[in-house]
Amino acid sequence: MAVVPEQFQLDPEFEGTLQQQIQQLVCQGILAGRFLPGERMPSSRKLAAWLGISRITVTLAYAELVSNDYLISRGRSGYFVSDNAPLPPRFKLPDLGAANRFDWEAALGARQPRHTQLVRPVDWREYEFPFIYGQPDSRLFDHYNWRRCALEALGRKNFETMTSDFYENDDPKLIEYIVRNILPRRGISATPDEILLTLGAQNALWLTAEALLSNGRTAAIENPGYPGLRDILDYRRCVVREVAVDRYGLPPHDLPDGVDVVFTTPSHQCPTNATMPMDRRRELLRRSVEDQFIIVEDDYEFEMSFMKAPTPALKSLDSAGSVVYVGSFSKSLFPGLRLGYLVGAPRFIEEARALRTLVLRHPPGHIQRTTAYFLSLGHHATMVNRMGQAYRRRRTAMERAIGEHRLQVAATGGDGGSSFWMEAPGGVDTVELALDLRRQRVLIEPGRAFFGKANDTNRFYRLAYSSIPSARIDEGIRRIAAALG
Repeated sequence: MAVVPEQFQLDPEFEGTLQQQIQQLVCQGILAGRFLPGERMPSSRKLAAWLGISRITVTLAYAELVSNDYLISRGRSGYFVSDNAPLPPRFKLPDLGAANRFDWEAALGARQPRHTQLVRPVDWREYEFPFIYGQPDSRLFDHYNWRRCALEALGRKNFETMTSDFYENDDPKLIEYIVRNILPRRGISATPDEILLTLGAQNALWLTAEALLSNGRTAAIENPGYPGLRDILDYRRCVVREVAVDRYGLPPHDLPDGVDVVFTTPSHQCPTNATMPMDRRRELLRRSVEDQFIIVEDDYEFEMSFMKAPTPALKSLDSAGSVVYVGSFSKSLFPGLRLGYLVGAPRFIEEARALRTLVLRHPPGHIQRTTAYFLSLGHHATMVNRMGQAYRRRRTAMERAIGEHRLQVAATGGDGGSSFWMEAPGGVDTVELALDLRRQRVLIEPGRAFFGKANDTNRFYRLAYSSIPSARIDEGIRRIAAALG
């Protein structure tokens, strides 16, 4: 028996090289039982002709499959499926009937976590004018040096560090860099026992809420504010008080009595980008001591303060130790990294560490070590500087286009950031607007998701510029203005 070339079909959407795709097709065929041990594979010449690709590509793919023991080479006879290749499962699945009759709704009860969906398609990169937030522009990322750092982390010297189970601990090299370089840039002085690595800011906020809040305790949040936090607190079943923000962010004098934890984004309020002034920061810290509540500071975008030096973090002014600081590498590296950190009093970090250990022990060792190398060798600082220059140009283009096409800015923001908080004319539903603009290859984010249940408003929307080139901004804004009439 022989495998024929017609059994191979290339996928134009495959994310990888042609060589990798051929390797995957062969592996899938063997693991699915379609290609059996001893069967002859198509010759490299025939398979290349059938697929319309270079013969050397097929030859290299076959050679890699031989080294992994999926295929064997028999001199002039060609390539065959190896007798030592992984075998497909040899059991027959039972017929379970047409439907699953177990009542999972009753088993889960009402404790189903809510996930607020932002109007953002998965294939956003295919759109010509993507004004969506938090997505990277791959042209600004330092792929070469990140790859070098990853190879260094995967090398023999780091093998034991990378592959060992840290249990409840973190990579000391990365913690040291955060202590010595990242936090001092925010005016924060901390020791290693005051820092915990997390799987991004979302994981950090969940750990914080889990440690500090329970039934009957009260959390105060900004309105509008980060939807992911509202979902966490909704699932936690604590009492939530929403405090309306103004042009300077969260007003401390509007905080309700009896609050236990206050969540705030003082440097770049989410989503308005307002920067909390120093007098408000001091007032908030004073109230936290007098009223005995904890402040959770989400400093999610401080490295994007490219207009002028960022305001010192709230945590840097915290003499009482009542502030828990949330940091993340998602904006300055890439969101798929899922790496963040908590800074707080040793007793709080001890509790958060115990919670993290119950769920995932620690973020992957090779991710921690790769990031540590990328930071410590200076690549991160260089890239952030390059991103700041690009964002400055894009922000200038955005301001010019918004002014020329007479769109209404609801909040201009503070010292930089990567987005504008916009307001549509009366009677415009921005959810419908966003869906209409998709047909013109334009993506915007409706603002409804940032407001609490009591705020039935669809007139706000967010325009971000992290993932759209400067040259496309004016035309994209023009299309938005035309759609608004």
